[in-house]
Amino acid sequence: MSYLDPRAGQTSGDDTSVPAYGYAESRPQHLGDVTPEPAKRGPGRRRAGKQSKGTGRAGRNVPVSIAVGAALILLVLASLLVWPPAFPGLIAVAAGAGVWEMTRALKVTGAEPPLIPLLGGALLMVGLAWHDGADSLLVGLGVTVVASLLWRLADGPRAVRRDFMPTLLIAVYVPFLLSFAVLLQLPDADTDGRWRILCTLFAVVLSDTGGFVAGVFLGRHKMAPSISPGKTWEGFAGSICAAAIGSALFLYFLLDIPSYWGLLFGVVLSVVAVIGDLAESMLKRDLGLKDMSHLLPGHGGIMDRLDSILFAVPTAYLLFAVIAHQL
Repeated sequence: MSYLDPRAGQTSGDDTSVPAYGYAESRPQHLGDVTPEPAKRGPGRRRAGKQSKGTGRAGRNVPVSIAVGAALILLVLASLLVWPPAFPGLIAVAAGAGVWEMTRALKVTGAEPPLIPLLGGALLMVGLAWHDGADSLLVGLGVTVVASLLWRLADGPRAVRRDFMPTLLIAVYVPFLLSFAVLLQLPDADTDGRWRILCTLFAVVLSDTGGFVAGVFLGRHKMAPSISPGKTWEGFAGSICAAAIGSALFLYFLLDIPSYWGLLFGVVLSVVAVIGDLAESMLKRDLGLKDMSHLLPGHGGIMDRLDSILFAVPTAYLLFAVIAHQL
């Protein structure tokens, strides 16, 4: 999510500031009174700092970024509207990729989260959520954590103590939270679950878009400069307004939910989406990373696209439960 501050000169989708480490330039060595001529630039070599064609201010290849983003959107829509049983599989793939990225990223801290049991746990949690619901999802989380710690026990109690918190962070932050998207999809007596998923995703997208537009034209006051320099309070207000208005319309026409509930739904989801985005930005800053990986050309990693959604889907699940109880 991005709230562009015009004075910041950057977008926040990749707003984690990481120092650039380059090679020091060689100084000319004087041999007597003769200074060697600089080496001629070979064909195809670019001047330092020159952006390649199609690269935006955030260092992204804009056409590639748009193409990949559109492909992801079409993939999600197809899995929901064309063949709904494919959606849990898509969530399982996303959870597995997120676990892989987080495992690699946390190794810079000296931790060694066990990849294999965490990947197995991601599949287990998604499968249990689809088959048996929320209670089984909690069981899957417990099994994943215990199996991961037993795996690390092979290297001794010290390894277990060192890797306990990173392992718990990965298991909860990625597959557990993301599995709530599967719970949202499950139909109940009154609604079709795919519309709940779409309303949640629309709310996050509207929050992102509203924040970007408001930040571009109105952004002046930085929201969290030490974490995300591009975000502004004006952009945050734009996020809330766009998500609230859009959610009121979507929930009314897709789920026949009164507009006042839709307004509340949009406001709450916008707030938690921003919190999720800031949380991942803070994590990447602490780890010294710009992107979690390069799996998605023009976007970074899977986690760079899931940051807002991870906090939004469990919140939407709880909100829909409250709304169903009140109506």
